[in-house]
Amino acid sequence: MGIYLNPGNDGYREILQSEYVDKTGLIALINHILGTREKLSCISRPRRFGKSYAAKMLCAYYDCSCDSRELFDDKEIAGTQGYLTHLNQYHVVYLDITGFLSEAKRQRRPMADVPEKIVNAVHKELKNLHPELAPGETLMEDMIRCVEETGRKFIFIIDEWDALIREAKGNAETQSTYLNLLREWFKNNNFTPRVVAAAYMTGILPIKKDDSQSAISDFIEYTILDPDRFAVFTGFTESEVKRLCEGYGMSFEDARSWYDGYDFQGMGAIYNPYSVMLAMRKRKFGSYWQKTSAAESLMTYINMDFEGLQETISRLISGEEVEVDTDFFENDFESFKSRDDVLTLLIHLGYLTWHEEDGTARIPNEEVRIEFRKILKGTSANRKWVELLGHSQKLLEDTIAGDAQAVAEAIEEIRDFQYAPTYYNDEQALRYVIKFAYIAAIDQYLKVEELPSGKEIADVVYLPKRRSLLPALVVELKWNKSSEGAIRQVKERNYPAVLKDYGGEIVLVGIAYDAKKKAHSCVIERI
Repeated sequence: MGIYLNPGNDGYREILQSEYVDKTGLIALINHILGTREKLSCISRPRRFGKSYAAKMLCAYYDCSCDSRELFDDKEIAGTQGYLTHLNQYHVVYLDITGFLSEAKRQRRPMADVPEKIVNAVHKELKNLHPELAPGETLMEDMIRCVEETGRKFIFIIDEWDALIREAKGNAETQSTYLNLLREWFKNNNFTPRVVAAAYMTGILPIKKDDSQSAISDFIEYTILDPDRFAVFTGFTESEVKRLCEGYGMSFEDARSWYDGYDFQGMGAIYNPYSVMLAMRKRKFGSYWQKTSAAESLMTYINMDFEGLQETISRLISGEEVEVDTDFFENDFESFKSRDDVLTLLIHLGYLTWHEEDGTARIPNEEVRIEFRKILKGTSANRKWVELLGHSQKLLEDTIAGDAQAVAEAIEEIRDFQYAPTYYNDEQALRYVIKFAYIAAIDQYLKVEELPSGKEIADVVYLPKRRSLLPALVVELKWNKSSEGAIRQVKERNYPAVLKDYGGEIVLVGIAYDAKKKAHSCVIERI
């Protein structure tokens, strides 16, 4: 066994020593495309979504240097056609590009040396494995000879393939050298059909849309926007999380609130596997994804000066879904032309979830929402953010103080100048404006919409967080009706009953909009 060539099954065996969710169905997908024109797959996913686990599993299954039957006989893959046909039947080249980059940085060597380092490392191990190969040949020549003599083709598994592209941004020579290596392997009619049985590459972003990455244009992409048949292997499914919660005695509802990430059409929710497993092991729900991740700074992107971006982020934080045009994103970290490009990047990075059927994005769960809430405390926000948060904080203070006129005027201003839903013509549109206006409350309150209460439901309830001295807010909204009527409805339908175990004060806020007068009104009472 080698490090990069036929590394064996130790990596996957180690994974099996702890709680394991069976994702071996992925192997069946790869088996189905082995040796076909679809044999080159590029999978792009956010960090901490199990890409490396999948790579180690594939290594263990295909690597001809080991016997992995005991590791897979009780797994899903064992019941599929072709299970034994392909088990441990191939040479495997397994490359973690981030490892090569880390070594280059430690040795203070230029990144331009990394492609040659990769070639030399694989070639050295191939020579050790097959000393009978003639000296003086290139790696590609020796791989061809190896296939001819052993009858075994190679499967390439490249984890974080785009790490060097990202690290070497602005260094066209380094990128070109690396891409030419990939072109030699995967776009070479004298080599690829004879040597490559399949290739499985993972990365953060999809392949660039221009011709700069044409070396891998033959790869079929499965992105987070359209994972196709690979969707179920993007993370944990809802049924898998339910089983984990039952086994560990944890609340599934809490797990869904914290880690429900993407929602793919036809299959439902997909959860962040890294965070779910940590929550189970620690017996505690919390934010784990970003604490150990080297993910790009959220603030870097949401502070970009594109028209409407800050307002859109505010709407996302307030709980809305927003429309996003993902078609023009260039699949890199530099070529931003619009707010839609920034939002598309945030989808790829896992900060937003994408609903393909209606073309919208939203903040997926509490774990990610915490990252957005940090904006409310940060000192590096741009001027628009500072102004918005200042207005919202003043609105919150006026609400608690009972200044109904100031509240109505503030909401009017936000409606006219900072927030413009496509159709401001119903109570739902008014609800969006209210959530946007009270965005400063999100860091100090738990916001609950349509909370069951008495005979009906309250529109928006803000419950103060633990140890807070602030009062609870019960907000009732009315369209073309009086704000006094909103307060009356709160009392008649006993909305505060749901807060009977809450020991502090409650501020009742009635907000109405008169479509004819195009004006808001507000009534506030304290109980």
